Amino acid sequence: RAATRERLLAAAEIEFAMGGFDGAKLADIARRIGIRRPSLLYHFCSKAELYKATVERAFWQLGETLGLGMTAQGSFEDRLRSMTTLFTDFLEQRPFLARLIIREILTEQGPGRDILISRVVPLLDMVEDFIRKDGQEVIRGDLPVRAAVMQSASNILMKNASGSLQGALWGPGDYSWPLTRFAFFEAKEK
Repeated sequence: RAATRERLLAAAEIEFAMGGFDGAKLADIARRIGIRRPSLLYHFCSKAELYKATVERAFWQLGETLGLGMTAQGSFEDRLRSMTTLFTDFLEQRPFLARLIIREILTEQGPGRDILISRVVPLLDMVEDFIRKDGQEVIRGDLPVRAAVMQSASNILMKNASGSLQGALWGPGDYSWPLTRFAFFEAKEK
């Protein structure tokens, strides 16, 4: 049962990312893992419940991933780099998740909005607190920390959501860390 539930959540992540809450169909989600819609409804009694579980699971996993970066060995810069790399890898392994997050940010209404507020804002608070406390001696003094975090995260989200356009829009390679490093460290006054 737990394995089926996890497979359903992974399939739902893809379908919700492609069609949004309104466009995704439970029958398509079920078919994606080789079951029928009534079997899906055994695990999740409604589309809204499945959607909520899908998005909450993704943000819980993202929080765990970012936590690994914050608690990694090394200097503050090493840990910030680890967080950036882990976030990039997390989204590269789940390309549909970036699309789902962006879709929800752009949607003014719907079930995902409250989930984003209840899950993303605490993640941002956690990252901002980490940077302010652990990086206070090394980051730029004039840096609007939350805005810098959002700028870096937005770059990584958009790149991963762009699919086959990545190379044409961003060029070859991954520059997430150099851009993040520049925002946080390069212009520091001496």
